[in-house]
Amino acid sequence: MPTRAHPVRGYFYIATAAFLWGVAATLGRAAFTGQLLPHGQSLRPIDPLILSQSRAAFSLLVLLAALLVVRGPRRLKLPMADVRRMFVLGVLGVAASNYLYYLAIQRTNVATAIILQYTAPVWVLLYTVARGVQKPTLQRVAAVGLAVAGIFLVIGIFGASGFRLDAIGVIAALLAALSFAFYNVGGHSILASYDRWTVLLYTLIAASLFWLVVNPPWKIAAAHYAGQQWLFLLGFSLVSVLGPFSFYFAGLQHLEPTRAIVVSCLEPVFSILIAAFALGEILRPMQTSGIALVLVAIVVVQWPDRKSPTGITIIEPIE
Repeated sequence: MPTRAHPVRGYFYIATAAFLWGVAATLGRAAFTGQLLPHGQSLRPIDPLILSQSRAAFSLLVLLAALLVVRGPRRLKLPMADVRRMFVLGVLGVAASNYLYYLAIQRTNVATAIILQYTAPVWVLLYTVARGVQKPTLQRVAAVGLAVAGIFLVIGIFGASGFRLDAIGVIAALLAALSFAFYNVGGHSILASYDRWTVLLYTLIAASLFWLVVNPPWKIAAAHYAGQQWLFLLGFSLVSVLGPFSFYFAGLQHLEPTRAIVVSCLEPVFSILIAAFALGEILRPMQTSGIALVLVAIVVVQWPDRKSPTGITIIEPIE
């Protein structure tokens, strides 16, 4: 029996997912700076690679166990051709996007990393226009212009003292956006055949296997992380992946994808506010203006125009 749609409930679920992703961004920054413990106590910083790797591995273990119980192993088997497609999506989309995003957080700040990664819908738009799938309407051209102007303001190109942010961090954030865009473009055809939990499972398998090759277990052991850090990494995987994804998928039962993704744009707002409150990350007025421009651009890109009611639907975030 189909689930009855309750829009208000859907908005609540999506907003909760956005809030949890915002919490995760601040926790990631705290992990990189050693600010995980209260009352001024410090813990040795965690490397972004370890954070990305453990996040994928812990999330995979919990999700796989749950799906095996609920669905059984037979319903999780896929044709090898689709497994290969999901492997590419998991490596170039999930693993790359996650690592680059957290590297950007480490090298710059939460606001810069999240807002630059959230320009992914703009890159998807440019790709679809180049392929002839979408037409360059005034609405879409305006969205691209707003996003580019917002990016320049966020990274300080128009500032009196010029570019002041860490170049590697800014490049990592932009590459994370491109990786996220690739995940969206490549994921649409797969989601036409499989549900989101199956796609998430296999992309996490691909990301986890990839990280095992890049950073094998003996290298992880050589890092000598404390028990508190491993407990944090386990909790972080639940807060940043399984918890928000569960709320996001629940929200999709009550809202159409376009509206859901627009509501999920609360994520950068939550991320920036939580980081400012918890970590004292203060934004300059010019950066705040740039963030506002990018958020407006994202909503404009997602909102369907009258001549093309389908618009561009972006798959759920993967921060």
